[in-house]
Amino acid sequence: MPRDRRDYYYRKARKEGYRSRAAYKLKQISERFNLINKGSTVVDLGASPGGWCQIARELSGGKVVGVDILPINEIEGVETIKGDIRLDSTIETIRGLIKKEGADVVLCDAAPNLSGSWSYDHARSIDLATSALLCARKILKPGGGFAVKVFQGDMFPDFLNKVRGYFEKVQAFSPQASRKQSAEIYVIGKQLINDAVKLNEVYTVTIEDVGADGDGIAKIDDFVVFVKRGKVGETLKIRIRDVKTRFGFGEIIP
Repeated sequence: MPRDRRDYYYRKARKEGYRSRAAYKLKQISERFNLINKGSTVVDLGASPGGWCQIARELSGGKVVGVDILPINEIEGVETIKGDIRLDSTIETIRGLIKKEGADVVLCDAAPNLSGSWSYDHARSIDLATSALLCARKILKPGGGFAVKVFQGDMFPDFLNKVRGYFEKVQAFSPQASRKQSAEIYVIGKQLINDAVKLNEVYTVTIEDVGADGDGIAKIDDFVVFVKRGKVGETLKIRIRDVKTRFGFGEIIP
C-alpha cells in the first residue's frame, strides 16, 4: 500500500473518483487504438472492482456490462453479472443483456492471484487471457474489438499468434499508466474475423456474380467469398485462403 500511495495514477484515480488506477490504462488503450466509441456496447470480463467499467461507460455512453466471479458494487449506467466466463450459463446471461448482433468491444484486465512463482503465474495469466479470448469470440459481433491483459513470458508469442488468428489487426501495447517494473502487457485485437467460414477449409459454391476485378462472387451462408477465375453459373470446390471481417477469398481446387 505505501507504494500505491506514492503512485501518480493511484492518487489521480482517488482524486477523480475512479475505483482503480487501472482506469487510466483503458483510457490510454482506447485513445491509442480508437477502441471504444460513442454508442459502443462494451463487455468487461473480470471487471471487479469496476474501474474499467467506469471508463467504458464514460467513453461509450452506451450499454456496458461488467462480469466477475466477485460481486461488483453498483456503477451508474453499468449492468453487472456475477459469474464465471468459462461457463455457458454466464455466456448466455451476457447475451441476454447485449444487443442481438453482439458486443462492439470485449475487455479483460483480470489477473490471477500471484503465487510468487513466475512461471506458474505466467501460465495462469495465459490461461485466463485465453478464457477471455474464447468468451470474446462468442459474444463479439464481426468487426468487434478486444483488449486483454497478459503477463509476458515464454508462452506469450503463442498467445499473440492465437489472437492474430481471430482478428485482422493485432498489436501488443504497454500503456503509460502501467508500472515500469510490471511484466503486464495488453493485446489489442481489432476487427474480429467473421467465423462463417474457416481458413483452409474446403467448400462447394456456386458463382453468382463477378466483381470489379473479374473475380467470381459466391456466398456461404450470406458471407461473400471472392473466387479468382470463377465464372457465373459454375459450381466449384474451393479452399478458403484468406478471411476478412466482411468477405473472404477462395481458390479453385482442380
